[in-house]
Amino acid sequence: MRSTASSSRTNSRVAASKGVAFSKSPVLAVRLPDWRSRVVLFVLFAAFAALAGRAVWVQVADNKFLQEQGANRYMRTQELPATRGKIFDRNGMVLASSLPVKSVSIFTDDYKANPASNETVRELASLLEMPESELRKKLNSERSYVYLKRQVEMDAVAKIEKLGIDGLDTRKEYKRYYPQGEVMAHMVGFTNVEDVGQEAMELAQQKSLAGQPGSRRVIKDRLGRIVEDVGMSREPHDGKDLTLSVDSKLQYIAFNSIKNAVEKFQAKAGAAVVLDVHTGEVLALANWPTYDPNNRSHLTGEQLRNRVITDTFEPGSTFKPFTVALALDKGLITPKTLIDTGNGRYMVTGKPIRDTHPHGVIDIGTIIQKSSNIGTTKISQMMSAQEMWEMFTKVGLGQAPRFGFPGAVAGRVRPYKSWRPVEQANMSFGQGLSMSLLQLARAYMIFARDGDMIPLSFQKVTEKPVGQQIISPKTAAQMRVMLESVVSPEGTASKAQVAGYRVGGKTGTAQKVIDGRYSQSRYVGNFVGVAPMSNPRFVIAVMIDDPRGPFHTGGAVAAPTFAALAANALRAENVPPDSTVTDIIIPEHPIEESD
Repeated sequence: MRSTASSSRTNSRVAASKGVAFSKSPVLAVRLPDWRSRVVLFVLFAAFAALAGRAVWVQVADNKFLQEQGANRYMRTQELPATRGKIFDRNGMVLASSLPVKSVSIFTDDYKANPASNETVRELASLLEMPESELRKKLNSERSYVYLKRQVEMDAVAKIEKLGIDGLDTRKEYKRYYPQGEVMAHMVGFTNVEDVGQEAMELAQQKSLAGQPGSRRVIKDRLGRIVEDVGMSREPHDGKDLTLSVDSKLQYIAFNSIKNAVEKFQAKAGAAVVLDVHTGEVLALANWPTYDPNNRSHLTGEQLRNRVITDTFEPGSTFKPFTVALALDKGLITPKTLIDTGNGRYMVTGKPIRDTHPHGVIDIGTIIQKSSNIGTTKISQMMSAQEMWEMFTKVGLGQAPRFGFPGAVAGRVRPYKSWRPVEQANMSFGQGLSMSLLQLARAYMIFARDGDMIPLSFQKVTEKPVGQQIISPKTAAQMRVMLESVVSPEGTASKAQVAGYRVGGKTGTAQKVIDGRYSQSRYVGNFVGVAPMSNPRFVIAVMIDDPRGPFHTGGAVAAPTFAALAANALRAENVPPDSTVTDIIIPEHPIEESD
């Protein structure tokens, strides 16, 4: 080996001494084939070409995808909520308005990359008024974006933002506030955390009140702070304001009247509604029990029920005027027509019809005044079932109401072809059919007006409504005289008298249906009245459900509630007195209507 190396060096020196170039030196001679070097060169060129192609693809062809991926790490779409429209009463008093608040959320990936200290988490839980364990569960959620709490007050949000928590996000939203609270709850309703109407007019007018939310693109840093506003994606459009027909003064009066009556008569519940005779506007709608729409943490079904429009009941004797009015309008009777009611018991196809007291031979006016079941039954026998059914449906019974109010029920009036004689008799005095308190109040509008019926409205009316004639103006006037006699000391509603005003109406006491049978101990007492009678302004309907005290009839529980409500309502609206009678005379043993 040594001799070989020495030989090479010798040959190199010899070649150099002979003038041979260094590059031609035998030591540098390549012993590999040329094709291998060309392959290596080609591979290197191909690799650089692939890199160049990928660079072009990434920066040109696939640019949009990568930009989106990058934007997802720092750009956010921020919703711009529309301000929900305010709700006013007919006189411009605010019933519902939206207050600015914020939602508090977390980008969990950002938070997990730099979690807050235990002390900071505890402070955040305290500001959010939630258990620390629940908060930690949300902070460590597998979802990328989690709401920690909605509708947080602005002062609390300011303190939360100072904590400097990574990934924290606050967004503007609104919280609904109801100044009238429980008094107006069943008329106005409420919204949920998404600001969507859930009950009453908040639900009925959701589309108009809500408006259209907008959005914008922003760049946020890792702490969730906005560092740049990229631009508006969609402009928000605020909701429209809504003016209701309700009068806050009358609503307060109705609410307190019902609340006091339920407590006084140890009832399960109560309801009242006040209608404007001239416009059909609902001026007051009150229920007890009720709830506070500003704090619904303990809301129950009983509190939520809007009994004025969702609960149906048999109207009892308050329905007798419709049977009498139909017969008057057809010319079958006059107010002075005499009817023999006998000894208080009358058989119809083997079934007894009873009065609470025997009345003998009495005229039509006395039948209404004394609330005779037998007298009303004999009047109904002068007419066909079809004629009565048509009258009932014309006043809106048994049909889906078009009040523009969610939850309104149709009630029940069976087809006339299935009526048996005893069923026709029962329906003539308010048994065997059902309706809501609002339906009953609206039906009484034909007596308060000149026999026509106008649509009801929960919004303020600006144009005079057009009515549908149901009975003649003469019949309506005759019925008003009879209804006023019911409120006299000789009638069943002597407790409905109002000092200084002429009022009229009709009492009703209906047995509740329990397990498919009429109860002998549970009742619904109701009264529908018109005030003042000289120039009717209001129709007022009152219902007391299941009074458990010593009194249960409509004349004993609903009539005095009407009197208190009507007296305050007439004075609140500055309706001039139309009677010189200021001393109310109530018999020691008032007459009770027949159930």
